[in-house]
Amino acid sequence: MAKQILIRPVITEKATKLADKRNTYAFVVNKGANKIEIRTAVEKMFNVTVDSVNTAVMPGKPKSRSTKTAIIRGTKSSYKKAYVTLTPGETIDLFGSEE
Repeated sequence: MAKQILIRPVITEKATKLADKRNTYAFVVNKGANKIEIRTAVEKMFNVTVDSVNTAVMPGKPKSRSTKTAIIRGTKSSYKKAYVTLTPGETIDLFGSEE
């Protein structure tokens, strides 16, 4: 069974600016995926040509919450993020708007 490469797109203010100015889109990807697998997954899913792929592993952050009797401490999971730059003139419609 093939592993799922692309988990979800990152839709933040920074990612939206990158998409508008540099034609770069951000995705949360499988931790075991490499740049070649990410490139082929984006090209197949969105029918575009990928120029480059950069990856970053985002570390887990400590979190805590308190209850009436104790403070519960833990960490959020770490994840891998990929920045995919497309060739000029190509775009990805992440919101699926019908125009």
